[in-house]
Amino acid sequence: MTSVPHPDHDRGLGFDLSTLLSRRRTLGLFLGAGAAAALSACTPGTTGTGGSTGPATGGTGGQAPGTAGPTPAVTRALADCGVEIPDETAGPFPGDGSNGPDVLEASGVVRRDITSSFGASSTVAGGVPLAFTLTLLDNSKGCRPLAGAAVYAWHCDRDGRYSLYDPGLENENFLRGVQEADGNGHVSFATMFPGAYNGRWPHIHFEVFGSLKHAAAAGRVLKVSQLALAEAACREVYATAGYETSRRNFPRTALAQDNVFGDDGGIHQLATMSGSAAKGYTASLNVTI
Repeated sequence: MTSVPHPDHDRGLGFDLSTLLSRRRTLGLFLGAGAAAALSACTPGTTGTGGSTGPATGGTGGQAPGTAGPTPAVTRALADCGVEIPDETAGPFPGDGSNGPDVLEASGVVRRDITSSFGASSTVAGGVPLAFTLTLLDNSKGCRPLAGAAVYAWHCDRDGRYSLYDPGLENENFLRGVQEADGNGHVSFATMFPGAYNGRWPHIHFEVFGSLKHAAAAGRVLKVSQLALAEAACREVYATAGYETSRRNFPRTALAQDNVFGDDGGIHQLATMSGSAAKGYTASLNVTI
């Protein structure tokens, strides 16, 4: 149960949107006329309270910037904005070059579907499908979407093991990838439902960079945090075949006892989820920076 991914990839994309972000903003900026202006400007692509609009599909690159009016998701995101998502540890196995492996420098790490390894291997991580979307918001600018920012996301497999680190997985890089935020600040990944290992509540790691260029260089990190998965979804998924190890481990660490989410119960990191183990799950989380 001791492995964690850390992808560091330079796709060689030659544009840098250089978004300089301040992590402080007065509440009045949001509550006053600035909120209305931000609402009209923001149009994230998730809808309703059930998470994203549907499972992410494969492919590279972000979605095209949206031009429609505010969706229920962006309205909700703005209403909740004002509290930055907590900074968290990247863990012992980030794969970003900070402690050994560096997947961010690998050609192919910029991708939406992260279920398989890329490069020298094409091993696919098995499990229940999961599509998750992060909505990146700039707290210093009335919660406007962070268009052009980049997210590196990684998580363990259904047995709680991390590519690049766990024994036998040193030459695999599945369940790691980078995506660029679209015009609505959305970053979406298609993956498999992570497993549970002793000492941790099921989660997904992510690092936010100012741009793809900054992600490739492993610099200008705006936020390091984690997404917590909903208990009901975990219980249903871990009851299915292939998740036997996670089914044993899950009851051993309650959310309130988790060494990352336990201080506040993951109130700002608990994903909104919908779906089923039979058809797959979607998850969404507002990431205010």
